[in-house]
Amino acid sequence: MTTAAIKNPGTKKRRDIAFPIVNTIVLVLLCFLTLYPVLNTLAYSFNDGLDAVKGGIGLWPRVWSLDSYDSLVKDPAIYQAFWISFSKTILTTFLNLFWTGMLAYALSRREYVLRKFITLVLVFTMYINAGLIPNYLLISKTLGLKNTYWVYIIPAMFSCFNMIVIRTYIAGLPEALVESAKIDGAGDLRAYYQIILPLCLPVMATVALFVAVGAWNSWFDTYLYNGSKKDLYSMQYLLKMKLATTQNQASNAAASTAEALAAQQKSKTTPITVRSAITVISAVPILVVYPFLQKYFVTGMALGSVKG
Repeated sequence: MTTAAIKNPGTKKRRDIAFPIVNTIVLVLLCFLTLYPVLNTLAYSFNDGLDAVKGGIGLWPRVWSLDSYDSLVKDPAIYQAFWISFSKTILTTFLNLFWTGMLAYALSRREYVLRKFITLVLVFTMYINAGLIPNYLLISKTLGLKNTYWVYIIPAMFSCFNMIVIRTYIAGLPEALVESAKIDGAGDLRAYYQIILPLCLPVMATVALFVAVGAWNSWFDTYLYNGSKKDLYSMQYLLKMKLATTQNQASNAAASTAEALAAQQKSKTTPITVRSAITVISAVPILVVYPFLQKYFVTGMALGSVKG
């Protein structure tokens, strides 16, 4: 405590009161700035398309309409695309955690003589990328995964970055846990699945969220490898195609032809409302899952970044 504070205790009291007030005001403003784009997008998605062209929509729809959502969900292909995206997200997340976790455990063992060499080789691949064309030739020609469902799964079964995060977390666990298990006769697999894996729940949840979000939002793999197979379209790719179709309709209407303008007015959708509806539909599954993983996500990020 400073001499001025001792002589004038009222100053310290005013500071103690002022800081929470200022802190609350700043956090409320930051919260509003963060939520406003989300709420504005939600308002546009539920607004009438032709009215939305006028602009000026804030946090509440001006003219309520479900036409943008109806134009998306009335197509039966959206349900097949949803199943493709959902199944590939689940499989990719599970297999990535399975292979990445086991390799991370193996490379965290000090008695494994090749752990430094293998880690160096894997990290080296993070700095040097062959590029899009070699990857395309490898996946489509060498592996023969083009126009197959497995093009979504096999290339995403392992991630070097995720392996490093998990290995760093495991390296921070007490070595005595594995040593005591081996004294009792447990092998490496049993030690990993019964002792290490339960303790790695926070970092596993963190990595699972990374992988799931990436798999759910990916559309470029469909564009490259399955663009000619409509039954293998992912939902993100299909929604992107629908947005492009809506934009083309808007361009035709802008050409002032009577038929195109009538079609645009009949649909009652515009690119801005369809884009907003697509954003909402794409984000809802992640928003539903994230609250259940938030506790583990924060813990895993903190511990995985400082241990090792």
